[in-house]
Amino acid sequence: MGMTALRRMALAALCTAPLAVGAATPLQSFAGRWDVTLKTPQRAYSSWLEIRAEHGQPRVRMVGRWGHARWLPQASLSDGHLRFVSPKEEEGRTDGDMVFDGALDGGELRGTTTGPDGATWTWRATRAPALKAAYMPKWGTPVSLFDGRDARAWTPVDTAAKQWRVADGVLTSPGAGTDLRSVASFGDFKLHLEFNCVPGANSGVYLRGRYELQIENDREPEAANMRTAGIYGYLAPSPAAPRTPGVWQSYDITLVGRYVTVKLNGQTVIDRREIPGITGGALDSREGEDGPLVLQGSEDGQVSYRNIVITPAVKP
Repeated sequence: MGMTALRRMALAALCTAPLAVGAATPLQSFAGRWDVTLKTPQRAYSSWLEIRAEHGQPRVRMVGRWGHARWLPQASLSDGHLRFVSPKEEEGRTDGDMVFDGALDGGELRGTTTGPDGATWTWRATRAPALKAAYMPKWGTPVSLFDGRDARAWTPVDTAAKQWRVADGVLTSPGAGTDLRSVASFGDFKLHLEFNCVPGANSGVYLRGRYELQIENDREPEAANMRTAGIYGYLAPSPAAPRTPGVWQSYDITLVGRYVTVKLNGQTVIDRREIPGITGGALDSREGEDGPLVLQGSEDGQVSYRNIVITPAVKP
């Protein structure tokens, strides 16, 4: 066999052989979705990152301590350190933009940023799980989480804030108070509930405490994926939900893994769509774990709920 033929065979073997673990470029090693915990001197916050390689440079999408998923204006990678910048307007700061620096450490991302007073804040990120269902759910027995008489299935997130009340078979947030979380936690489930918000009100249901299904009648409506029946900042309902404050409406939600179906008043408006990551205000970023339902009561305006029934999947 001639030398040219040998070279062709060697090249073909090289092209089809699996890449070694260390063959990935530094930027490729950062790429993917990450569940983030940001620690400040006061408390820990949940956050989320998606990192992509575009034209040889990193592009970063972020969910911060609050708000929606957004692509950041600046990101760079140098000497194994990923640096990205969240604008001060998104962070509620007047002292300047928030600069994050992080590096890979044993399969995790670890880094620092600074608070408004210059204090160092630390953050740690683990790769977000795919949450692909390995089985077709078998549904269990429906469980009432509110029977119209009491809120024993719920607990306030902030006991010092304004509290919810139960009257006339309805569970109501006064607005600008506390969120409510269910005592029980859930994995995959079907959920039925009915809601009624006054003009100018804003609320939502956090599925597993991490993914907000929006309920609102904001005076200045936000983008389509931030309105009623949308997964906040990610998925817009189609068709759009009518803006009808002061009337009772219903949700029927199915969540399997990170795939969600939402019916508003019996009409499917989100059909088996993937939720990329947590939304702002999530209880935690541990997406691989079960989590409670959370009814948002910390935003403005009175919102009421009734007939809250969940049907958990039976785990094999």
